[in-house]
Amino acid sequence: MVTVEQRLFREMGAGGYSRHDHRMEYIVRVNALLRPDMRVMEFGAGRGKWSDDPVPLRRHLGDFRGRCAHVVACDVDEAVLGNKSADEVRLIGHDGMLPFPDGSFDLISAFSVLEHIEHPEPTAAELGRVLAPGGWLCAWTPNRWGYVGIGARLIPKRLHARVLRLVEPRRVEIDSFVPLYTMNTEAARKRLFPTDRFEHFTYSFDGQPFYHGENIVLGKFWELLFRLTPGPFKGYHMVFIRKRP
Repeated sequence: MVTVEQRLFREMGAGGYSRHDHRMEYIVRVNALLRPDMRVMEFGAGRGKWSDDPVPLRRHLGDFRGRCAHVVACDVDEAVLGNKSADEVRLIGHDGMLPFPDGSFDLISAFSVLEHIEHPEPTAAELGRVLAPGGWLCAWTPNRWGYVGIGARLIPKRLHARVLRLVEPRRVEIDSFVPLYTMNTEAARKRLFPTDRFEHFTYSFDGQPFYHGENIVLGKFWELLFRLTPGPFKGYHMVFIRKRP
């Protein structure tokens, strides 16, 4: 079946991804920072979402093994124990505490995780603690003031799963978690990762529409809306924060 995305972006026929693909935008930039000597943590890694990616290039780029020194996958969800895309897996608690010494990692990747953080202050403190000087915290997350963030807060929590099934029917149910948006503004992240200790290189990004319920008219509506949306209200943040040496 031809998807709405394939109808909107013909280039998907050459490689499987569009020029507006937020997953590719994120993972390519992370790979641009990756070095062979790096110790990497996948924070909120779950079952290993990249390993199931239908696009071969994204699947390859999302698996850091062999291109860095060591990969640790950690999550509060027991699904991480089945993660096959890391050299080591760790189940962590909901308190945000990380069972690693100071400066253990040179790069931390958190794809679609920050929006689910319940306790931002201890979590940010721990991420900063285990990050080595000069190391990178990389994350993709919705903008609290973008269409996804506003929509998620307006919809009652009890209806989130039902609405997601309607607007994004191809979403895997195991990947659906209630968002909290405690770390989803630039101001919040600069408070949690103060600029005297961290450099911020975050930018806004809309990506391709996927909350369209497989309706081409709704898909075209989202595409037009994205073009007209000013930067502060775009859907997502590409978060790149470097701990000062």
